[in-house]
Amino acid sequence: MKKMIKKYRKAKGFTLVELLIVVIIIGILAGMMMLTAGSATDKAQAVRIVSDLRNIKSAAFMCYVENNTWPTALASIDTYMDAKIDTSKYTLQQLSATAPLAISYTDANVINTNVGAKLMEMKDSSGLYIGNPTTVKDPDYAGGNSVGMIIRKPTTTTTNP
Repeated sequence: MKKMIKKYRKAKGFTLVELLIVVIIIGILAGMMMLTAGSATDKAQAVRIVSDLRNIKSAAFMCYVENNTWPTALASIDTYMDAKIDTSKYTLQQLSATAPLAISYTDANVINTNVGAKLMEMKDSSGLYIGNPTTVKDPDYAGGNSVGMIIRKPTTTTTNP
């Protein structure tokens, strides 16, 4: 009878080694989840930036259709947007008459992190340029603190020989 009582007592609790193994396994799984969640957050922020650029590009087209002139400032397309544009991060730029009209997002704290790497992965499929758009045919993909999207290519006049 005493042997049976001792046998049941040992089987009722967990040993310290068993508890440590469970804690280590939970720690490893939590670490793996943090790595996955961080990558997804960076991708989501990159997608948000691309989406905002596309929305501003669409608003610029709507402004052109209504007014028959391209916008020269972000304030002129506010009426076509659902939310106010953050002019500290988004800029409308046309470097010259022969340069494209483009919208750019500038934030060194975001572009120089993993979000910038996700934007670089998305540049070809999303029509992004990284840096300044020097020419329409060969945008500058060298890097920088800004990412943008071309709204309108410059018009070129050709003469007939």
